[in-house]
Amino acid sequence: MTARTENLNVAGIDQMPSPAQIKERVPLTERAADTVLAGRRALMDILDRKDPRLFVIVGPCSIHDPVAGLDYARRLRHLADKVKDAFHVVMRVYFEKPRTSTGWKGFINDPRMDDTFRIEEGMERGRRFLLDVAELGLPAATEALDPIAPQYYGDLISWTAIGARTAESQTHREMASGLSTPVGFKNSTDGSLDAGVNGVLSASRPHSFLGLNERGESAIIRTRGNSYGHLVLRGGGGRPNYDTVSVSLAEQALAKAKLPGNIVVDCSHSNSWKKPELQPLVMRDVVGQIREGNRSLVGVMIESFLEAGTQPIPADLSQLRYGCSVTDACVSWDTTEEMLLKAHEVLRGALPNRRAA
Repeated sequence: MTARTENLNVAGIDQMPSPAQIKERVPLTERAADTVLAGRRALMDILDRKDPRLFVIVGPCSIHDPVAGLDYARRLRHLADKVKDAFHVVMRVYFEKPRTSTGWKGFINDPRMDDTFRIEEGMERGRRFLLDVAELGLPAATEALDPIAPQYYGDLISWTAIGARTAESQTHREMASGLSTPVGFKNSTDGSLDAGVNGVLSASRPHSFLGLNERGESAIIRTRGNSYGHLVLRGGGGRPNYDTVSVSLAEQALAKAKLPGNIVVDCSHSNSWKKPELQPLVMRDVVGQIREGNRSLVGVMIESFLEAGTQPIPADLSQLRYGCSVTDACVSWDTTEEMLLKAHEVLRGALPNRRAA
């Protein structure tokens, strides 16, 4: 008898519905499709300098409570209308969380936050949440972590991030080359720009790789390349990198790689030393650079929820504070509104000069 050589550490393999089956349960509506496509077009026009505005990726560090998430989305939709002549607002809807060691991996992986890992439920509920946000007329952004997940909800996403831990991954660069959205590659956690710049360059080229089709079957995915990749500065290596010197170095790195000079600043993470109260200061600095004539800065990211701060996940989930993050600390809704309204006031007269000739 031949000895067993595979799945030695696998406790079980459960059937997962195909992307097509999940989409049948939560079908794309005409209004949602219009929102997604309009969101992508606006982002592409900003990156092409056809639209002089900035884009703002703003929302919770992660979605754990769809009710609070939709409450936030409704408020953000109203605020987006107030600042639309300066900002294209996209809601941050992150379902997957990379873990340095252990911890809650996000709504799709463990939607009940009880280590039952009901991934089928999480995927369906996550898709439904994205649909609800799109029905409000608000485009959504997410981080692409699992290479299979975009097949399930990518049709509801307008902007995608490749995180600092995965920007160097060939799998994620290949995936990004086939995504239908603009993609922001973050610099490495040590602050190096190389992974982000090389990620943008790699994703702009065609690739062929193993993946899944709509029916959940193994397939060879062949991509055209994504021409809307850009660099996201999030700080790292013990220091921020949103200052004028750091932005200039990023511009030089992109120019050396013969890439468009498109840079987004993440106001959170190492740029604010993971202190949410510093995010407004980062935003103010970026706005000042744009006001002074910088043309490479095209957007900002803000971690924001209804309530400021963060909270641990309690054993009794009824003790969770409504509208407060369970992952990275966020600024409050009041602070978010103040940040965008103040920046809008400063920038709206300066932005028309940024339009391409």
